[in-house]
Amino acid sequence: MSREILLLVDALSREKSVDKEVVFEALESALASATKKRFSDEADVRVAIDRNTGAFESFRRWEVMDDETFETPDLHIKLEEAQKRNPDIQVGDFIEEPLESIDFGRIGAQAAKQVIFQKIRDAEREQVLADFMERKEHLVSGTVKRLERGNAIIEFGKIEALLPRDQMIAKENLRVGDRVKAHLLRVDRSARGPQVILSRTSNELLTKLFELEVPEIEEKLLEIVSAARDPGSRAKIAVLSHDPRIDPIGTCVGMRGSRVQGVTNELAGERVDIILWAEDPATYVINALAPAEVSSIVVDEERHSMDVVVEEENLAQAIGRGGQNVRLASELTGWELNIMTVEQSSEKHNEEFSNTRAMFMEKLDVDEEVADILVQEGFNTLEEVAYVPLEEMLEIESFDEATVNELRTRARNALLTAAIASEEKVEHGIEDLLKLEGMDEQTARTLAAKGITTQDQLADLDVDELVELSGMDSERANTLIMAARAPWFA
Repeated sequence: MSREILLLVDALSREKSVDKEVVFEALESALASATKKRFSDEADVRVAIDRNTGAFESFRRWEVMDDETFETPDLHIKLEEAQKRNPDIQVGDFIEEPLESIDFGRIGAQAAKQVIFQKIRDAEREQVLADFMERKEHLVSGTVKRLERGNAIIEFGKIEALLPRDQMIAKENLRVGDRVKAHLLRVDRSARGPQVILSRTSNELLTKLFELEVPEIEEKLLEIVSAARDPGSRAKIAVLSHDPRIDPIGTCVGMRGSRVQGVTNELAGERVDIILWAEDPATYVINALAPAEVSSIVVDEERHSMDVVVEEENLAQAIGRGGQNVRLASELTGWELNIMTVEQSSEKHNEEFSNTRAMFMEKLDVDEEVADILVQEGFNTLEEVAYVPLEEMLEIESFDEATVNELRTRARNALLTAAIASEEKVEHGIEDLLKLEGMDEQTARTLAAKGITTQDQLADLDVDELVELSGMDSERANTLIMAARAPWFA
């Protein structure tokens, strides 16, 4: 029997070109699986084959668990009981008992080979995948081998990959035998072995397809800085030339549109707008909104947003069908874009002017004329009045030095009063929160400063909201929320 095992291992190792150790491990698994069938209850069996003689031993084993994690006596043993047999044993170790080994012939060579072949196939697939990943190929070209519950299995080389339904272009109807290109999204490693997941909706697929069509990109003469897609419908890419002699847009479009058409054909007719990247954010946004014409832009650096003003006749084009154009432009540039007409912009400006003027009149105790001058000179907050360099405020012709100093003093006093009021509100607000188990004073202050001052308000939050407000980890956020919700279930 021992010689038979060694001969089988040697033959399979040479036939499948895999290491003998892989075959030994597969055979140990097959023997363990067959041995388990002798037990009516659940059992954990280990088989050890001597690599030199082919002789093997069988053991039944139990994992050592503490009282809190102990689950089933068929597979686990409590630490206290295990230490009676071995005083040095720890949680996570195993207690083993020898078993009478089954006759190798009884399990049947065919059954053993099936398990072994499966292990070898897994090892082969892992090796093929490792070789593929090492080449760092993120654009995959393959054939639809079969369709399973709306998903497509794509075969390329010796690898089968999964193209999930939610990663397919919505309006295309893939059939068995179709040739497709896709982007390598990720590799899922599960109990069934590694699974390659593909995508035809990712922005990366768009950029990789342009790299295929436009040699200048691969040669680093051109660069695709950003991309945004509405898969199967429309897309935008921002391009930059590193060679002043090369027109980036014309190069990507190609002779008579041949290059961009090649990408469009591969993406089920997806229309691609190619725009010029610009270092200036406002210019970049104007380019991204093409073909719509922009009248003016107001940039809000603090909110990372822009008010984009267009003429009434350009409004629909700037927004696009279903908001598509502005949504893609926003994703491409990374700025929040608010499209409005000249009339809407004027109304918003007048409203903001009135609100700021009213705030200055109230907080600084000044008349409308002084407040108007401050707003017209570009002041929008009390902080600006209080801390802008004195020289800048003295440049305002309507104000003398005494007026400027008085305005700065009043602004600082108003800010101090607001800070004291806010601190008092926080102090009052944390009382209810501190009654909550697991809450500390620093966290309570942080939440109160964000307007969360009661357990009920905390209970209404979800985990992501609390993490964003406080910066704590999701596990602690979940614990605090559940504690705050406890009265709901009492």
